[in-house]
Amino acid sequence: MTADREIQDEELMGIAQDPEQALRLRRSLRTIAQATSLDPVLRDMAGAVLGGRVDIKDAFQDPHYTEAVYQRLHEMRRAADDQTYAERQRSKAQFTEWDARQQAELDRERAERDAPVHISDRKGRTAQR
Repeated sequence: MTADREIQDEELMGIAQDPEQALRLRRSLRTIAQATSLDPVLRDMAGAVLGGRVDIKDAFQDPHYTEAVYQRLHEMRRAADDQTYAERQRSKAQFTEWDARQQAELDRERAERDAPVHISDRKGRTAQR
């Protein structure tokens, strides 16, 4: 992603149902934007949404982007169908490890997002908001 800024979770509330879903959506977009193994069209779409250049609703309605999403889903389905039992078991184990790392990172982001804001007055005293 080449954007100077990244949208905030609040900017995804037009499509997300709650702050948690917005957080997960932004993280998913970030993952897509940084995944060099994905179609450049998908990476471009995710980067454009994250950078605030494209509204997420517009991206989901753009035929160019939706075709790339459907193509990727088709590839994933075909790859899953072609896996052997041993490959499926390895994939499950890898997913479990990946999911644990993602959950830990989500917990850290939630803690940062939900942490009380401390402000200092002119005399250096800290107050909590």
